[in-house]
Amino acid sequence: MSHATTARHAAHKPRRHGPGPLASLALLASIVVSLLAASSAPTPLYAVYQRHWGFSPITTTVVFGVYALAVLVSLLVFGRISDHIGRRPVLLAALAAQVVAMTVFATAGGVGALLAARAVQGVGTGAALGAIGAGMLDIDRNRGGFLNSFAPAVGTAGGALLSGLIVQYLPAPTHLVYLVLLGVFALQALGVLALRETASRTPGARAALVPEIRLPKAARTPVAIAAPVLFAVWSLTGFYGALGPAVIRSLVHSTSVVWGGLPLFVLAGSAGLAVLALRAAATRTMMFLGIGALVAGLAITLVSLGSGTGGTPAATGFFVGTAIAGFGFGSGFQGGLRMVVPHTAPHERAGVLSLLYVVSYLGLGVPAVIAGELIVHGGGLLQTVREYGTAVVLLALVALTGLLLSGRRTQPAAVIPAQAGPAPRATPAPEVVRAGLPGLTRRSP
Repeated sequence: MSHATTARHAAHKPRRHGPGPLASLALLASIVVSLLAASSAPTPLYAVYQRHWGFSPITTTVVFGVYALAVLVSLLVFGRISDHIGRRPVLLAALAAQVVAMTVFATAGGVGALLAARAVQGVGTGAALGAIGAGMLDIDRNRGGFLNSFAPAVGTAGGALLSGLIVQYLPAPTHLVYLVLLGVFALQALGVLALRETASRTPGARAALVPEIRLPKAARTPVAIAAPVLFAVWSLTGFYGALGPAVIRSLVHSTSVVWGGLPLFVLAGSAGLAVLALRAAATRTMMFLGIGALVAGLAITLVSLGSGTGGTPAATGFFVGTAIAGFGFGSGFQGGLRMVVPHTAPHERAGVLSLLYVVSYLGLGVPAVIAGELIVHGGGLLQTVREYGTAVVLLALVALTGLLLSGRRTQPAAVIPAQAGPAPRATPAPEVVRAGLPGLTRRSP
C-alpha cells in the first residue's frame, strides 16, 4: 500500500471516542427494537382505521404491503451506503425519516396519509437495518450476531402489544402511540450523535446507491440455502401482521384492540425465546428445528380454524399453534443469518445483511397483499387464512428440501459462542460472481 493510500485511510479512520462497546450495542439494539415496534404498532389499529374511514380488507393488506415494498426499495438503494460513508450518517437520516413518519401517522386523516406514513417509515427502516446490523457486528461479532436475531423479535412483539394497550386504555388512540415513538426516535438520534463510528469511509458511495447483488463462490450456497428459510418464516410474520387481528376477533367475537395485537405478540415473543434458547445450537440444527416448528405450529393453527365456529377451544388452539410457529420463526431466522454472516468482511456486512432482509421482506409483503385480494375476491377471511397457511407450509417444505440436498456439501457456519471476542481478520475471496450487492468473503483459517 502506498504512503498516499495509507494517509487517505488514516484520515477516514472511525471515531475512537464515545460510549463503550456495551453501551453502543445497547443503543443500536434499542433502535432495532424501536424500528420493528413502530412497524407493528399500526397492526392493532387497522380495525379502528377501517371503522373510521370505511375501507375494505384489501386496503389493510395494501397498507401493510406498501411498508414492505418501501423497505425493499430502501434496502436495495441504501443497503450498502453505510459501508462507504459510515454507520452514523445513515442512522441519523433513518431516524429523521422515522420522526417524519410518526408525525404523519399521528395527524393522518385518511388512507392516503396512512399509505404515505407507511412508505416513509419503510424507507427509514430499510436504510437503517443493514447499517445497524453491521454496526453491531463491527463492535462485537458474537454479541452483535445474537442481537441481530433477538432485537427484531422483541421489537415486533412489544410494538403490537403496547400499541394495543395504549389504544385500548389511554386517550387519543390513533395519536398517542405514534407520539411516544416519535419521542423515542428523537432520543435515539441524540444517542447516535454521541456514538463512535465503527466503519472507515471508502470510495464508491455513489456507485453503492445503484441496486446490485454480488456474491462470491463461497457464499452462494449458504445464501441459496438460507433464502427459502428466511422467506418462509417472514411470510409467517406477514400472515399474522396482516390477517391476525381479524382472525382472532372472529374467534373470540370481541372488538377489543388488545386482542388484535396479541397474535403478533405471541408469535414474536416466542421467536425471541427461541433465539435465547438456541443461541448455542449448531446452525443447521437450528434451521431444521425452525422449519419443523413452523410446519407443526401452522398445522395446529389451521386445524383450530377448521370448524370456523370460533370459541375458546379454537382460540386456544390458534394461540398454541402461533407460539410453536413463532419458535420456528426465531430459530429459522437466527439460523439463516448464522449461515451467511460469518462469510462477510467488515466493509461488506451492511450490504450482505441488506440482501438477507430483502429476501425476508419479500416474504413479509408479497403473500400478504395477495391474501388481501383473495379475501375480497376469493373465499373470504377464513378460507384465505387456510390457503395462506398451507402456502407457508409448502414454502417451509421447499426450504427443508434445500437443507437436505445441501447435506455435507456445505460446511456449516461455526456456532457463535456466548462470550465476546475479537473477530478474525477477513481476506477477500479469490473469485467474486457479480449480480448486485457487495461481495462476501471467506474467512482466513
